[in-house]
Amino acid sequence: MGFKFGYSTLRWQTPDFEELLTQLKHAGWDGWEMRQSLDWTGTPKHIRQVCNNADLPVAAVTARGLPIDKNREQMELNKRRIDFAAEVEADCFMFMGAGKPSDRPVNHADLAALADVSEDWAEYASQYDLDVCYHIHTNTTVDSIDDWAKYMSLLRKCKLCIDVSHSALWGYEPIESIRRYSDVLVYVHLQDYCGVTGGDGTPYDVDWVDVGSGTVMDFPGIMSTLAELSYDRWVTACPGQVESRSDVERMSVNREYLRQLGY
Repeated sequence: MGFKFGYSTLRWQTPDFEELLTQLKHAGWDGWEMRQSLDWTGTPKHIRQVCNNADLPVAAVTARGLPIDKNREQMELNKRRIDFAAEVEADCFMFMGAGKPSDRPVNHADLAALADVSEDWAEYASQYDLDVCYHIHTNTTVDSIDDWAKYMSLLRKCKLCIDVSHSALWGYEPIESIRRYSDVLVYVHLQDYCGVTGGDGTPYDVDWVDVGSGTVMDFPGIMSTLAELSYDRWVTACPGQVESRSDVERMSVNREYLRQLGY
């Protein structure tokens, strides 16, 4: 088994990194996904020290919004996050699509504009030998199996993060999507849900739960497929929202489920 397990800190707004990363390590995680503002994280030196203290590296740093119109301020702010990711030796820099147009369907020009930003960031990050990856996500520019394929055909340097839950929400069996895009897959999100409304042209409204707590995802099959394909990068779990649990409880519940699968 070559991959490592990370934990997404998407629910941590203003965390005490020293305390929470120590708890993450104790729960059995190998690393963490950083989503916080750089105003909160402080310098790369500070985060490297915190990571060293907890013996818990950064798996990925995420973008803060995506300017599909190449707004200069947003482009530069995210390039600073790429700089940060490189300095803390993250494995990759991850981003999601922009919001969908409110008055019309997504068209080829939207997908091309998204791809243009994606390639710009990938080119910028190449100076650090840092992978940039697009995270598939419902309710964003790419919001169907067909548009996903069209967008991917426009990429050259930008890589891919498959969140298995969003693939499933589009009706694309996650194992099939992993096999299809395995040549550009550099990051994987495990996320689970127990209920959903919307889709078919209306926004998805999803009840997110801790990994293993839903009834939809074939996590044993997903993990065995990654192993079969010799995937050797980070697999990051996203905590749920529906259950009434503390941060520490979520860390343990998500990791224990993966242990039960043999990982």
